[in-house]
Amino acid sequence: SLSIKQKAHKEPLREGYLTTQVAFSYLKKRDWSLTMSEKSQWGSKLGFILASAGSAIGLGAVWKFPYMTAANGGGGFLLVFLISTILIGFPLLLAEFALGRSAGVSAIKTFGKLGNNNKYNFIGWIGAFALFILLSFYSVIGGWILVYLGIEFGKLFQLGGTGDYAQLFTSIISNPAIALGAQATFILLNIFIVSRGVQKGIERASKVMMPLLFIIFVVIIGRSLSLPNAMEGVLYFLKPDFSKLTSAGLLYALGQSFFALSLGVTAMLTYASYLDKKTNLVQSGISIVAMNISVSIMAGLAIFPAMSAFNIQSEGGPSLLFIVLPQLFDKMPFGTIFYILFLLLFLFATVTSSVVMLEINVGNITNQDNSKRAKWSTILGILTFVFGIPSALSYGVMAEVHILGKTFFDAMDFLVSNLLMPFGALCLSLFTGYIFKKALAMEELHLDERTWKQGLFQVWLFLLRFVIPIIIIVVFIAQFM
Repeated sequence: SLSIKQKAHKEPLREGYLTTQVAFSYLKKRDWSLTMSEKSQWGSKLGFILASAGSAIGLGAVWKFPYMTAANGGGGFLLVFLISTILIGFPLLLAEFALGRSAGVSAIKTFGKLGNNNKYNFIGWIGAFALFILLSFYSVIGGWILVYLGIEFGKLFQLGGTGDYAQLFTSIISNPAIALGAQATFILLNIFIVSRGVQKGIERASKVMMPLLFIIFVVIIGRSLSLPNAMEGVLYFLKPDFSKLTSAGLLYALGQSFFALSLGVTAMLTYASYLDKKTNLVQSGISIVAMNISVSIMAGLAIFPAMSAFNIQSEGGPSLLFIVLPQLFDKMPFGTIFYILFLLLFLFATVTSSVVMLEINVGNITNQDNSKRAKWSTILGILTFVFGIPSALSYGVMAEVHILGKTFFDAMDFLVSNLLMPFGALCLSLFTGYIFKKALAMEELHLDERTWKQGLFQVWLFLLRFVIPIIIIVVFIAQFM
């Protein structure tokens, strides 16, 4: 839309007096200003791929997936995960891409538009609700990372020392001022990035953070593999042992095939809505899946050789990052520097995932109108912080407050990860398989009438209609047994 505002002169243009080109020349001479309300869009295919991969590469890929891999048969678990990603994650990713670009509107309006009935918009609302809650407690962990970065930088200037890392972690997360201040700082960082727009904010940040993430990984892996007995850790992580692949591990691998790609909450759908029609969605999807799997494997290669070298055992999760790794790097020359690099790696993984959580709801409210972006980024950021206060205090003054036997933080995590995401992925699969028009899907995926491509399209539809819904339901039921 084009709006014209007169600054210094108030006389209107006479109707029919000027052609478009002459009008623009006239406006320029008469000191008029033009404001364009443009729809959000990516500046490049690379920016889209890096931002989408960053959205998928979160904390779980770095601190939980490697541990689950090692505990469930190493290479055997990876093989199951790869197969399930190809059969589950990748088809769902293409579904979100096709829906998002075809509709070209906000996530909550996409399903009603493509299904010709607004009743389908509930799928978009599920994603919006899930991402709002997810950011409210995800930002708590992001805040912890910022605190630890401050502590470790202080060590470089002799402003702190080593100690009981378990006690330090407990004291940090239980201190209301530190927990809330760190959470607020992390959310402000997200507001800053999202408010600057898709190209100048999210895309630019992703183009910096994602390459740095891989560079830091390479540096840490190189250092980890140079330690004595490092290969024992590599074998523990990657050596196939199908006898260790339990039913629980198998279900986790199946679940991760769509959780690991941020599917089911309209994140990838929204990012695809900013794409031009020329970008090949299939090729982009392959790149994103490959990057996500690579990071998960690289995380294991960075952690397990070092743990093996110093005979340190740990489970995945916050204790790995905030208790085990500091002890690990304390034993190395220049350990503080390497731990800072690891914290930066985690920060990049966290931020590239969290910005999409804010971006989706900003896009939902503004309908991708950039003129309203800064205002609503701030408003939604503040609301997210307020809603996340109980999560930030769950390990301190609100530690005794429980919902169904869980702390507020854990209850919100369970609601999103175990209920909303699977349900959203199920709805997404069924909508794309049965409601979304085949012709539109083929157009978005750049498929034509050639036989072999038709065959692939039919396989994709079959997976979305029958295989993926059954697997999601099985994984959903199994978690309650």
